[in-house]
Amino acid sequence: MNSSPDMTSDSINQISTETSVKSSVETSQSKMNLPMRSHKLGDFIFHKITLSFALSVLLVLLGIIVSLLIGAWPALHEFGPAFITTIEWDPVNEKYGALIAIVGTLATSFIALLIAFPISFGIALFLTEICPAWLKRPLGTAVELLAGVPSIIYGMWGLFIFAPFFAKYIQPVLAATLGQLPGIGKLFQGPMIGIGILAAGIILAIMIIPFIASVMRDVFEVVPHILKESAYGLGCTKWEVVRKVVLPYTKIGVVGGVMLGLGRALGETMAITFLIGNANRLSWSLFAAGNSIASTLANEFAEADTPLHVSSLYALGLILFVITLIVLSAAKLMLLGLKKSEGLK
Repeated sequence: MNSSPDMTSDSINQISTETSVKSSVETSQSKMNLPMRSHKLGDFIFHKITLSFALSVLLVLLGIIVSLLIGAWPALHEFGPAFITTIEWDPVNEKYGALIAIVGTLATSFIALLIAFPISFGIALFLTEICPAWLKRPLGTAVELLAGVPSIIYGMWGLFIFAPFFAKYIQPVLAATLGQLPGIGKLFQGPMIGIGILAAGIILAIMIIPFIASVMRDVFEVVPHILKESAYGLGCTKWEVVRKVVLPYTKIGVVGGVMLGLGRALGETMAITFLIGNANRLSWSLFAAGNSIASTLANEFAEADTPLHVSSLYALGLILFVITLIVLSAAKLMLLGLKKSEGLK
């Protein structure tokens, strides 16, 4: 009978101890849950903010497309698909066609890429594989500085310095050599005035060389040194290392750099406006003056005084957008094909 009170007190003490331990555990768990909840809330907010940033890009792109379509619709409705294939551009008689501007845009961009790609490739290879250490930094800085020069500076330099030199020394040589060849000779015959399709393409090449060279240099530098050292250890020359190790490893990045330069060339405005001649006519001669989509927009948008004229300029902008989209899509498909071919090897 006397043991019951002791047992009861022991039970009460045990129960109180267990309760206090349980409450302390729950308190510690609740304290641990607070930072976890704050972390989850922070992740949620960060996710939504970054998602809104990503969606804003799509909204801007959609807004551009819709604006161009609305602005270009009167011209597209008036002229139909013939707008793309019509040569005539006559604001006085309200007759508009985009073929001259399209040809000028594609011709100057092709010339620029044809000149810029091998030069950029050589610059990137020299800086990463051959250039001595003391010269690498100054040359790399110079390339990056050229990429930051405004396009209007290139245009002014091209018009006042390059064009007279081109007309006096280079065009006569081209006409006397390439101009005498059958087939392509027509491309290098015509008025030697220093401005035209070829001059604009050369200036464009000078402008996009720093962009392509910078991308290629950065891509070539990520090639693991052990791969190149292994090739040199097997007796390969520098060119063999470049051809069999560097290029296969970086071909996707090289294509990306070239497409970046091409995109810049397609949309360039001021330098082209200075050098292309701004003439609404087609000619087989690369010496002759021409026009491009960007230069037409720069020259006429502020002076367009009729709704159809303004709409035709919007239509040119839409065509330039479509051309750029096609080029970038083709580059993307090419990169996907390269990745798949690498996976099959």
